[in-house]
Amino acid sequence: MRHEPRGDSRGILDPGRLLRRVRFRRRLPAPALRPWVEHYWLVDWDLTEPFDQQVVPHPSVNVVFRAQDGATEHGEIAGVDTGLFTVSLHGTGRVTGVQFRPGGFRPFWRRPVAELTGRRVPLAAEPVCPGDDDERCRRLDDLLTGWAPAPDPATTEAVALVDEIRVDRSVLRVADLAGRHAVSTRRLQRLFLDHVGVGPKWVIRRYRLQEAIEQAAAGPLDWSRVAADLGYADQAHLVREFTAAAGVPPAAYARSLAVSGGA
Repeated sequence: MRHEPRGDSRGILDPGRLLRRVRFRRRLPAPALRPWVEHYWLVDWDLTEPFDQQVVPHPSVNVVFRAQDGATEHGEIAGVDTGLFTVSLHGTGRVTGVQFRPGGFRPFWRRPVAELTGRRVPLAAEPVCPGDDDERCRRLDDLLTGWAPAPDPATTEAVALVDEIRVDRSVLRVADLAGRHAVSTRRLQRLFLDHVGVGPKWVIRRYRLQEAIEQAAAGPLDWSRVAADLGYADQAHLVREFTAAAGVPPAAYARSLAVSGGA
């Protein structure tokens, strides 16, 4: 089990631009919560002008608490968002969030996670955002522990399968993943919808797409080769999916990074 939170910026479009405007940190939860929780994420800002940040979301559920410009803090459960997500920040504020491991929210929700996909559900809780980082994380530990998640073999299986897709670039098709684990594609589909909230094909495509976005930051690329490496039918297929998810074609995104100062 990891002893440090994930350090990449995968999914955050032009992360350098974000980090020049806000304080962004990740912290690990209490050890008992780590089978289900990827990390906590803490953001603080004091802006002189409004700022929009775009994110190509992971297949993860988040629990988010936001306090801005002295308004009452509000919390919500954010299901997997299948489109490009934009967060707008202004004035002074902070966000205290939980990113669950893909597949890891099921023991807290106790119902099919697909019910939450594309939705945001208001969450009533004691204030989480006040205090220093340690206090904010302790409040999250207490909140999640109070939901009494229980270990479940199906959750463990779903979390492991998604993690395999994330780290193994050779996973390009659902049928290959099913064959590797001697299960049917139908069973994988049911497992993913119940525990992750989206199907296995979508998860594979999302992680391969996030790799393409990450590679765009490296400079000029042979996009036909990138498309082949990541399992796309051809370069045009990659460009279509990249544009649909990120809002601009890959070459235009790479140029925008060069103008803004890079990741």
